Amino acid sequence: MVLLLDNRPCHSPSSDLEDTRPSLVGLGRAQLAEALASIGVPPKHLRMRVAQLWSWIYVRGVTSFDQMTDISKDLRARLDAAYTLARPEIVREQVSVDGTRKWLLRLPRRGREVMPPEIETVYIPEIDRGTLCISSQVGCTLNCSFCHTGTQRLVRNLEVQEIVGQIMLARDRIGDWPGAEPPGDGRLLPSTERKITNIVLMGMGEPLYNFENVKAAMEIASDGEGLSISKRRITLSTSGVVPEIPRWGAESGTMLAISLHATRDDLRNELVPINRKYPIAELMAACRAYPGLSNAKRITFEYVMLKGVNDSLADAKELVKLLRGIPAKINLIPFNPWPGTKYECSDWEQIERFAEVVNRAGYASPVRTPRGRDIFAACGQLKSESMRLKASALRASEATGS
Repeated sequence: MVLLLDNRPCHSPSSDLEDTRPSLVGLGRAQLAEALASIGVPPKHLRMRVAQLWSWIYVRGVTSFDQMTDISKDLRARLDAAYTLARPEIVREQVSVDGTRKWLLRLPRRGREVMPPEIETVYIPEIDRGTLCISSQVGCTLNCSFCHTGTQRLVRNLEVQEIVGQIMLARDRIGDWPGAEPPGDGRLLPSTERKITNIVLMGMGEPLYNFENVKAAMEIASDGEGLSISKRRITLSTSGVVPEIPRWGAESGTMLAISLHATRDDLRNELVPINRKYPIAELMAACRAYPGLSNAKRITFEYVMLKGVNDSLADAKELVKLLRGIPAKINLIPFNPWPGTKYECSDWEQIERFAEVVNRAGYASPVRTPRGRDIFAACGQLKSESMRLKASALRASEATGS
């Protein structure tokens, strides 16, 4: 039986009067200096004030300027008049039977947006780690045929503040700041001191299509004097935007994951349509040239197991052949079903046989345990529930004539 432990709005609905003050969350040091200068902080005091703000925002995670006790009341008042420390608004929080948490988040409207855009963020706890899966775009443009997110149209890229804000909000909700209490329903949180130990850019969107904002956000996330997530614990997953792969490695230095799923161009064209633009041979060449690639810094290849599509032992042997010479780990992902999909998950016995072929070739090939399926938080299942809810509301309105 599927047990939905939590499916409640966390905040009351937004008022019609939106707060137009920008948030300082997600700003780098140079931008914080500009923000302080704009409210009259003298140039000679900027370095000290930036250090204070940085510590309060990214080390202690405060949500109110009043908590910044080493800053004068006058400056706190000026900060509060001009800025906020707001995170994205939580529309709904769900907690799976396995402890996985999913947040549906509402973002500020930008430009000509009629409705506030919404994204999803997922936290996956394990005994010795906690992984936060964050989104980089509202929707997606890649249309991968097995992925629920791919059925949602692309709205726009996320801003730096909106990417970093997902990390801040998750740390708020699971009590991951110094001295914070864990949530009352804190099931299966890691035994580690830090509850978010890893970040994966595997949520909604293709992160390399939002290169600059994702890069800036990960610089804040990995800053040793702030959020302090090691770059070796940050993984960017791409469907294969070949020209940006070596650039990402050179400029960011994080780990890399490739959403592969097939070893032949004809099949990958169907599963991952970007392959028509950047075929497998070009993708493999970019992987082999990834800066810093070594046995200590392997590329992860993600391979979703689709029954009768890509799960034969011949496919396994071709996968081994394709990746020969690349320091790699292969994540085998049991397909996570979603409404309307034409695919089925491979039988467990077949997944094990597939994994055995890969293991014998010397590659680590863990089978990713599905997490959060009961709340549609598993790999490939993310899609703003708000779109379904809005469609339902529209149909109901049309039916009643209201």
